[in-house]
Amino acid sequence: MYLLELTRLHEVMIVLYAASILLYFLDFLYQNRKANQIAFRCLFIVWALQTVFLCLYMYSTGRFPVLTLSEGLYFYAWVLVSLSLVINRLLRNDFTVFFTNVIGFFVMTIHTFAPERMAESAIGNQMVSELLLLHITMALLSYVLFSISFVFSLLYLLQYKWLKEKKWSHRLWRLQDLSKLEKLAKSLIAIAVPILLLGLILGLRWAYLKLPGIHWFDPKIIGSFIVLFVYGMLLYAAERRLVYGKGLAYWNTAAFLIVFVNFFFITGLSGFHLYF
Repeated sequence: MYLLELTRLHEVMIVLYAASILLYFLDFLYQNRKANQIAFRCLFIVWALQTVFLCLYMYSTGRFPVLTLSEGLYFYAWVLVSLSLVINRLLRNDFTVFFTNVIGFFVMTIHTFAPERMAESAIGNQMVSELLLLHITMALLSYVLFSISFVFSLLYLLQYKWLKEKKWSHRLWRLQDLSKLEKLAKSLIAIAVPILLLGLILGLRWAYLKLPGIHWFDPKIIGSFIVLFVYGMLLYAAERRLVYGKGLAYWNTAAFLIVFVNFFFITGLSGFHLYF
């Protein structure tokens, strides 16, 4: 009965998440402040429920919940919602919350309807270590930052398009200016790249200690370092002003597609990886 009630609460959370996104979209189209306020309240309730579920899960398992694909997706979505609420509080940019949580809702939907894969993993509880936890957590955080950076680049392209077409609507004035959006996107990449680098170093160290027979040319390892290389080069080009403005936004969008492919598709080709 207790598990059934938890399942029902989880379904309510998904419905509230969807309602929040739809109301933000309604506000995006028609500048409906009432819809905006209700959407924010729904999103805050979703965050509160996610936090409660996360704490209960940690209490019942006695560990940090990032060791399986399902747990990782849930943690990713929780961090995404948390940061989007912080960004909304600091920047008062509702569009950022909307676009960020479209990604979060997609991830939560996958989590909700995907089977638990811990039993299928080659990594059991006996191989859990602090190195593994740090590796997974840092990789997740870097992916969240890349996701929000992508959202800012998407907003940049929308703003640029509306300015070029001289569409002086309420949507134009509610977005951040182009230079601010570019700076935010670049700053998040600058934070995420070293986090991902450290996470990969810790992951390689853990694999060396725990998986002596590991195939170092595993598709997931190669894919993760491709992500690091692409964003590293993008950050270098942005700092040297070799790419900026609309060009930076396009390249950042393309880089996020690589993250998406690495996260969701290359995993199936890996011989040992859970999801990173």
